[in-house]
Amino acid sequence: MVYLWQAHLSFVLLGFVFLSLFRFTAPWRPWLLPLLAAVSFIPVNELPLAAYVRSFTDDLAISTLVLLAWVALSRLGVVQPLNRRHHVQTLMVFGLLSLALYPATLGLTYFDPYRWGFNPRPMIVLVGAAALLMLWLRNALAVWMLAIGTLAFALRLKASENYWDYLVDPLLAGYCIVAGLMPFKLWEGACSRWRRVSQHLRH
Repeated sequence: MVYLWQAHLSFVLLGFVFLSLFRFTAPWRPWLLPLLAAVSFIPVNELPLAAYVRSFTDDLAISTLVLLAWVALSRLGVVQPLNRRHHVQTLMVFGLLSLALYPATLGLTYFDPYRWGFNPRPMIVLVGAAALLMLWLRNALAVWMLAIGTLAFALRLKASENYWDYLVDPLLAGYCIVAGLMPFKLWEGACSRWRRVSQHLRH
């Protein structure tokens, strides 16, 4: 089960962050982490439950696990939640990384940045510079996400040999997109247009 350590950790953190959205779980939050850890080992057809969740999420990037851990600790009152400025900075850093990687995977560009991750020295230098900038801006979360992701790659804590897989994943990219668009309240405009269309059809 050692090779599934990331699946169990992802299960626990994702489950905690989701359940902590509900106010009625507030008194029980300190108990949710050990409870979810125990549930993740429940065998189903000779595989732990965490392995089935992993089939949907795949192995999350180390930076995503750091983000989830930070959110969990903030909801437990251990660390302070991010202020708006640091939140925007973090979204920008990992949004730019996602923007550099995923358009190519969707076939929208002709070059393949994913191969950079197999010989990542230039990338590590750029990520190090970004981490120093975040350190200067006192954005602890972004620094931890970049630093621990890089350290995990150096130690090969995941099965992947590609540096990208330690920094970004589809879940983190989707979060950056959704959270980045929320201040524009685009959904409100879409809802208002839908209401106008519905009213027009009724009349």
